[in-house]
Amino acid sequence: LIGRLMFELPEEMGLIAVAVRQTQGKGRGGNVWLSPVGCALSTLHISIPLHSNLGQRIPFIQHLVSLAVVEAVRSIPGYQDIELRVKWPNDIYYSDLMKLGGVLVNSTLIETTFHILIGFGFNVNNSNPTICINDLIAQFNKEEGTELQPLSADCLIARTVTVLERLIEIFQEKGPNGVLPQYYKYWIHSGKQVRLRDERGPLAWIVGIDDFGYLQVHEEGKGVESVHPDGNSFDMLRNLIVPK
Repeated sequence: LIGRLMFELPEEMGLIAVAVRQTQGKGRGGNVWLSPVGCALSTLHISIPLHSNLGQRIPFIQHLVSLAVVEAVRSIPGYQDIELRVKWPNDIYYSDLMKLGGVLVNSTLIETTFHILIGFGFNVNNSNPTICINDLIAQFNKEEGTELQPLSADCLIARTVTVLERLIEIFQEKGPNGVLPQYYKYWIHSGKQVRLRDERGPLAWIVGIDDFGYLQVHEEGKGVESVHPDGNSFDMLRNLIVPK
């Protein structure tokens, strides 16, 4: 529905679809996305000019959305220490332990405008099958003696979109350097090691993200190089990254 509507609306008009639950949720690489009641689920349409900072670096959109989800929680006064983080390229994590959300971006270029459909979903209120944001808040209250209130999916979707708008404005004005310091503040990869090519490949250290949103690693004796995810094989537990 939103894919058809987006071409019928004026460019300056925003469009978002919000679901209470999904029966055919999609993940990366054709994976199924579990979407029970209690998750924040939405698809957002945005337009990005091709000849703009972000239009020349479209892969960055998934990073901006992941950051916006984390910021939606951690920018609330009192909630800044909730251990919500981003995992490259498109996941939201509890610390570096458990995934509780993800982002899927589809883009269509028509003349000089990218029409972007951003699907994002994250677990707000389900303790199973992994963990949810309100569990993290309850755990924080118990450990710190605070009385932070649970958050609602509606609130977090609204905050995510608002934060994303601000991040896009900053990126369009300043490029990657305008947002990367905040992204690195919340990402889980600083100082982590990975193996390149296969499980017995050379070790490399993750150092950051390049100007186009790809991961940069430093292999001893070879300097810094950019690498791409191999489908769904970028798995922290296996430490595999396949350069292209």
